[in-house]
Amino acid sequence: MKKLIKTLAFSFSILFYIAGYSQIKNENQRYIFFFHNKFVEENDLNVAHPEYGKAEYNEILESYRKDNFIVFSEKRKKNTNAVDYAQKIAKQIKALMKKGIPPNHITVIGTSKGGYIAQFVSTFVANPDMNFVFIGCFMDTDIDQIPDLNWCGNILTIYEKSDIYGVSAIKRKETSKCKIDHFKEIELNTGLKHGFLYKAADNWIAPSKKWANGNYELN
Repeated sequence: MKKLIKTLAFSFSILFYIAGYSQIKNENQRYIFFFHNKFVEENDLNVAHPEYGKAEYNEILESYRKDNFIVFSEKRKKNTNAVDYAQKIAKQIKALMKKGIPPNHITVIGTSKGGYIAQFVSTFVANPDMNFVFIGCFMDTDIDQIPDLNWCGNILTIYEKSDIYGVSAIKRKETSKCKIDHFKEIELNTGLKHGFLYKAADNWIAPSKKWANGNYELN
């Protein structure tokens, strides 16, 4: 029941902004869609990963909200199909843009499995002005195993040097056929392996905020 309520609340929050955007006076407002990793999808938030510790999902969302972003996110149900979920989000984003929200004011951010969802959203929306941040969500084998991904938008990727589940994603950029005006990669060196994205840490959250604000040089 709690998961159903959270899902409905997420959907209603999207619908609220779609229906009421014409009355929102702040034309500079920025929006973030955040997708968490698979561990959060499969476990309660109070469960700690045996190696990486607690996933600080709520703390991550709060960090974005403290910087005045409107954040759309939910704890996904177990075994969520990434493609189906991305298609649903893509429709919601397109509806927001039809209401007048500029695509460069919308940023999709995902960690691990959430990062793959974000990549599919980029593919489905196919708007070169939108912003995307993919975190710890690319392996070289993806090129052959997930050939349908076609990045589109302003792309920031962040990966950790000690993480085998997320490496440099330049190969995906090179295979994508859509326009990518702005592209940057950040390699972290925390030694935390895949656990770096469990933390509400500024080493990846701060640059993602800059990207969402249109600071593509990350100054």
